[in-house]
Amino acid sequence: MTETHDELVHLDITGALATITLDSPHNRNALSRQLVTELVGHLSTAGEDEEVRVVLIRSSGRVFCSGADLSEASSAGMDEGTRAIVALQRQMLTLPKPVVTELAGPVRAGGIGIIAASDIAIASAEANFALTEVKLGLAAAIISLTVHARMNPRAAALTTLGGEVFSGAEAAEYGLVTRAVAAEDLQQEIEKTCASLATGAAQGLRESKAILNRDLVDRIDERGEELAELSARLFASDEAREAMTAFLSRGK
Repeated sequence: MTETHDELVHLDITGALATITLDSPHNRNALSRQLVTELVGHLSTAGEDEEVRVVLIRSSGRVFCSGADLSEASSAGMDEGTRAIVALQRQMLTLPKPVVTELAGPVRAGGIGIIAASDIAIASAEANFALTEVKLGLAAAIISLTVHARMNPRAAALTTLGGEVFSGAEAAEYGLVTRAVAAEDLQQEIEKTCASLATGAAQGLRESKAILNRDLVDRIDERGEELAELSARLFASDEAREAMTAFLSRGK
């Protein structure tokens, strides 16, 4: 696939592996409308390619994802954005190929929903995570659909209510990621995992994944719209707008 100059997400298909790379360094791969739209499109392409067995989502830089695009959220609201992120999680869960995420560095807020919606997540020990929504008068609402199903309840409460940074090793202990490895071993571990998954037959992978994710998909179908509305309402609140404005001002 040919990349355009202003493309924020790239797709490369080599044999059985489709690699999707987030490449929006100016805002630390924030979940802007453009990035989410391109990610959804590339996932669809990979899902429809009969040769592809495994989809890998990674970042071109150290930061995997900084969460929602607060500039867009503060200016245009999140009515459409929250629904798009709900739909993205559902798409990842129902894609007929296993989705692997490679985490070399920081992941924040909404980006953690991408991790939780993936089938396998492998983190560097140097990666770190935080559900920062609570600090901004928000709640980890739409990503709770997947995050709370992956993490054990005590860990979910600690990280969601505290909003503090936790390590790759803690993310593995909490159930958010599959495993954490030394930074120098991350690439080898990713390659080994993807190669192993690619040995699966297409039908076997598709049906096995459907069984594994059935409860999560049902949860999204049952509560997705409710939580999208809640999240959009919180983003539009005076408290959150004030906090987002202050946060964006500190970054200038």
